[in-house]
Amino acid sequence: MTARLWAFIILAVLAPAALSAAPFAAYVMDARTGKPVYSQNADTKLHPASLTKMMTLYMAFTAIERGQVRLDSKVLISSNAAAEPPSKLGLRAGQRIELRYLIRAAAIKSANDAATAIGEGLAGSETAFAQQMTSMARALGMRNTRFLNANGLTQEGHYSTAHDMSILGRRLFYDFPQYYNLFSRRSADAGIKKVSSTNRRFLDGYQGADGIKTGYTRAAGFNLTASAQRGNKRLIATVFGGTSTAQRNQVMGQLLDSGFGRVPNRVREVRPQKPQLLTQKVVRRAKVEPKPAATRPEPQRLVLKSSEPPARVVRQTASTAAVSDPLAAAVRKATQAQLSSSALRLTASARPRLRPAVRGNALQDALETAVAATPTEPQDNPAQSASLAAPVLQASARPARAPRSRASTAALGNQDAEAIARAVAAATAPDGQQSLSLLASPAPKPRSETVILAAMGEGDISNPEALEIVSRPEESGRYWGVNLGLYRSHAEAEKLLLKTALQDGTVLDGADRRIADTIRGFDANFVNLSKADAYLACDRLRARSQKCKVVGP
Repeated sequence: MTARLWAFIILAVLAPAALSAAPFAAYVMDARTGKPVYSQNADTKLHPASLTKMMTLYMAFTAIERGQVRLDSKVLISSNAAAEPPSKLGLRAGQRIELRYLIRAAAIKSANDAATAIGEGLAGSETAFAQQMTSMARALGMRNTRFLNANGLTQEGHYSTAHDMSILGRRLFYDFPQYYNLFSRRSADAGIKKVSSTNRRFLDGYQGADGIKTGYTRAAGFNLTASAQRGNKRLIATVFGGTSTAQRNQVMGQLLDSGFGRVPNRVREVRPQKPQLLTQKVVRRAKVEPKPAATRPEPQRLVLKSSEPPARVVRQTASTAAVSDPLAAAVRKATQAQLSSSALRLTASARPRLRPAVRGNALQDALETAVAATPTEPQDNPAQSASLAAPVLQASARPARAPRSRASTAALGNQDAEAIARAVAAATAPDGQQSLSLLASPAPKPRSETVILAAMGEGDISNPEALEIVSRPEESGRYWGVNLGLYRSHAEAEKLLLKTALQDGTVLDGADRRIADTIRGFDANFVNLSKADAYLACDRLRARSQKCKVVGP
């Protein structure tokens, strides 16, 4: 029975086709999977006629999706677009009209002037737009298609196949479902007038038909790409080379009826992948003539500038004191004798402060008394020699222990060692100075760590650029999110986010709800998540048949 039906279809096609100059081709595919159901001359390159406008509209929808244009963008009509032959909307050169009206006219009325205006408005010229259409066709898998204009008027080198046009029809259905309803309208407002559909006969005459586009020229014949649904089944078919509108619609109906009987009721839907466009990257390099300072053959040198070395100060000790001073000589001899017996060393002490009672000539009187009482040979009695300096030592404050010499100072455990230290301090003081202290060299200045570089060429003398401080939030790892898709209203997106947050409170506890108002709708997102939480939340949503995707940084 199936063989007889196909034989009847072929006879019905070939009999009128013999009287027509346009060859016949047909292709039927299961829209759910993209697999072929029926094919006849499906890869033969033929004139597509106004089926070309399917690609013109696909390019327009893509531009809107990418944000290049909007539906209310005004398009300037050129004289070339206004001069296109019928079918046409009746546009005038210099006129400005919204893109939405041009799309309606091209999709429903198949207006040539509207299609040309769309191409020129998007690419600047119809030639450039045709090249973009051909590139998009290659990306969609249309291997035997080449476009030279945006409307489909007959032109040498402008061709396509029934197979390729069926692929394009499936792409329009899956890639832009929000615009697909245009192809099922019987009429629409095109701005300057109301237009009627060229496909209304097939839409009204075939049960389940919901699009999509017709085409006709003398060279192409009567063409049609149609889509229809029955239950869970959807077919997309293309017919090239019909002899009339009625004959073309009849053949299309027979092909669809036979196809619905052959495809299974339930299959796994395979959606087409996004098109992979091949782009050519152009890199331009600026040519700048180098300046002499940057091309000198002399090697660059680094100059290290440091602080001056500290001045060397000769430490004045008892051996360098004035020999003529009898008190100093006496104290020096007593010190040497005491150290030789006890093996003790004197350490540097802080500068002692004078007692308040020592003022005027009190210090001088004490020194004179000590000198007068000094014996002839103080080395014979070291203890008595040390006691001669008692009046002087009593006039000075007890020095504080130096931090670096605690160990050595602690060794002086008797009163005689302290007395000897004060005697040495008094003996080594310079003449004419009332303060008694040991002289020490000043601490050296710290070495500078600054490195000064010599001029390295052009640009080194300019002011340095300001540093940009970039700070991360406290939870620097929580910059992942979950996108729940686009919705028509802000309230609908907010309702879904709140419902989802209540259902998955453990994972989405620390997430923020964010709704972005875009040209396509309201984008619902959960943000401020870690990578692990984002994937876990999305997996749970998918388990409940909720569409989502993970958004990374």
